[in-house]
Amino acid sequence: MKSLDTIQPMKPFRRETALYLFAFVLALAVRVIKLGASPLTDLEAKWALQALGVTQGTHPVLGSQPAYVLLTSILFFLYGSGTNFLARLIPALTGSALAFVPYFFRDRLKPRPGLILAFFLALDPGLVALSRQAGSPILAVTFLLSAWGFWNQKQARWAGVLFGLALLSGSSLWAGLLGLGLTWTIRQGMERGSQTESAQRPARSEWLSALWSALGTIVVVGTLFFLSPNGLSAWLSSLPDYVSGWIHASGVSSGWMTFSLIAYQPLAVIFGVIAIARGWWFGSRRVIRLSLWAAVSFLLALFYPAHQVNDLVWMLIPLWSLAALELARSVNILPEERREVLGIIGLGALIMIFMWLDFLAFLQTPAPSDQATVRMWLLFGSLFLLVVSVLLVAMGWSLRSARLGAVWGLVVALGIYSFGAMTGAASLRVAPGAELWSAGDTLAESDLLLTTVNQMSNWSENNINAQPVTIAGIDSPALEWLLRGHRVSAVASLDATSSPPIIITTDQNNPTLDAGYRGQSFVWRQEPLWQNAAFGDWLRWIAFHQMPQSSETIILWVRSDLFIDSTAPRP
Repeated sequence: MKSLDTIQPMKPFRRETALYLFAFVLALAVRVIKLGASPLTDLEAKWALQALGVTQGTHPVLGSQPAYVLLTSILFFLYGSGTNFLARLIPALTGSALAFVPYFFRDRLKPRPGLILAFFLALDPGLVALSRQAGSPILAVTFLLSAWGFWNQKQARWAGVLFGLALLSGSSLWAGLLGLGLTWTIRQGMERGSQTESAQRPARSEWLSALWSALGTIVVVGTLFFLSPNGLSAWLSSLPDYVSGWIHASGVSSGWMTFSLIAYQPLAVIFGVIAIARGWWFGSRRVIRLSLWAAVSFLLALFYPAHQVNDLVWMLIPLWSLAALELARSVNILPEERREVLGIIGLGALIMIFMWLDFLAFLQTPAPSDQATVRMWLLFGSLFLLVVSVLLVAMGWSLRSARLGAVWGLVVALGIYSFGAMTGAASLRVAPGAELWSAGDTLAESDLLLTTVNQMSNWSENNINAQPVTIAGIDSPALEWLLRGHRVSAVASLDATSSPPIIITTDQNNPTLDAGYRGQSFVWRQEPLWQNAAFGDWLRWIAFHQMPQSSETIILWVRSDLFIDSTAPRP
């Protein structure tokens, strides 16, 4: 059988660079729109508070993501107390640059698949969600793949700089490196004794140039130009953090992670699987290598005990690459067949959109009922009509026209679905729902809580940031970040001899505070009940991204003498 790799490479096409720039602008737009609208979660605030501490000169103990913390601290220096937008800006910019990565691998992917991949990476729901999270693993992904790309283009110095930034980007890097290392090992075993393409080994000077550039980057960026020396010790903790994940479980099931691929990336899964089947059948070395990388990354994410859904990010890169290679085969539509193909695309897309709308209506219809039965028959009837239409075109016109129309009709329908999934994962919808790619629990009434604290402080001191706030018995970096404009002190329990002006406690009876304070409860963290979800809950989640949630309530206590109507003397 003839290998697919023997096909002549496609020549670069006009406006290729402009199209890559458009993909980058598109990626940047979906990553920065309403970037600071939602409050930081506990996981995000943990890193943002470290960056704020560096800016304010408090010398905080840095975690395993010094690249994010130190680069974000530069932005916070420009705006004293930091903002939600600036806290997420570095990941957003870095994630947008991921659209340029396929450009450096055009010799391996070829121009058209590379450009298709650039748009896939720009709009993938998981990648967009990670790019909109403070302290996300997207820095490790972009910097490592960019370093590989520059190395592929014989740019050793820039490859070293980017690899140094990748080493400073947290424990997620080690999952990516482990996946690449295992893939290379398996590939070497499979291709041993077979004829492989000749590759010129890098010169010793190139290795040294990359090494010194990486070390220089670690020293300069890891210490923030020698202003924060503890960044050097922080980056060394990323490997122990990753290793500890093999001991401690996260509670996230492997079923959730597998389901998330189908729910968020159906286009990549369908065309990636087709590309894998075709590539292994015809012996395409490029497809086999990408499929090995995807399989190894997927299995590592599943079997890693501390896994989260965002650990699948390393699988998305080869999976979308496979899908791009498969779709590139259907790009060349001859002029004489365009009318038939466009007709099939339009008909197929309309039928699939109707099927989706019928599915939404079915979920909102009481069952069992006559109306639910009609909806179910409409769903199966639409699927039957779609199959018959494609078969009639194949017999009446040509098999090629039917195949191209079916492929691009499916791409249009799944593309619309994926765009909707992307807006949900990126919290761009008017009513945000429960998302598997979220960075933690949602904060329901954070804005109302902050407004109340500011108003009470303003009434008592004519300055919304004047009164200090004491947080008692609540471990929530997000709460500390929300109140960063005030003097915040977090304690395990209240001192009976003190009477702070503003206190935030858990939702428990506190007779001591009842006497001298007035309290108001707020819904703080909301967690989707993924573990208790039934089959019907998952179906409704696919349609509306809604899931039953548990809520945590906290109480804001304000000392009675701070109110406008109070006549009591202040302590």
